[in-house]
Amino acid sequence: MSIIRLVARPLLASTFAVGAYSALKNADALASKAKPVTDKIVPQLEKAGLPVPHDPATQVRLNAAVQLVAAISLARGTAPRVSSAVLAASIIPTTVAGHAFWAEDDEATKQQQLLHFAKNASILGGLALAAVDTDGKPGLAYRAGAASRAAKREAKHLRREARLAAKAVTS
Repeated sequence: MSIIRLVARPLLASTFAVGAYSALKNADALASKAKPVTDKIVPQLEKAGLPVPHDPATQVRLNAAVQLVAAISLARGTAPRVSSAVLAASIIPTTVAGHAFWAEDDEATKQQQLLHFAKNASILGGLALAAVDTDGKPGLAYRAGAASRAAKREAKHLRREARLAAKAVTS
């Protein structure tokens, strides 16, 4: 692992660890902010067959627990691509619920929420990059393509050998 990954992953994960800890401590207070978003997401998750709690405070705690586990995993470099994808998926509803700048009337509060919304959008970009980072190793698609090309070369070679062998037997 490169030094940049060794430093960048914990830095990227730190905001989630701090935020998740805070959400676990203040789940009841955050539930009212989360409710409008969870009311829209829960039916979609239930349609997909996922069991989802209906209590917003429980949903906040669940989201915080998922973020905390994924943040620790990303910081340690354990399944960093999966951890990044999980954090990316969790930051979207968190951002919409927590930083709805469009719903603010006070201009100062609106600007502050817009700043936090933009910050989270930036973090989402970093998570997207981390989710596709193969740590300098070829990705699965490349390896599958290389294996396919190697198999085709081998098949061509075997056909040529078989023709030569058949020609030698008939001569």
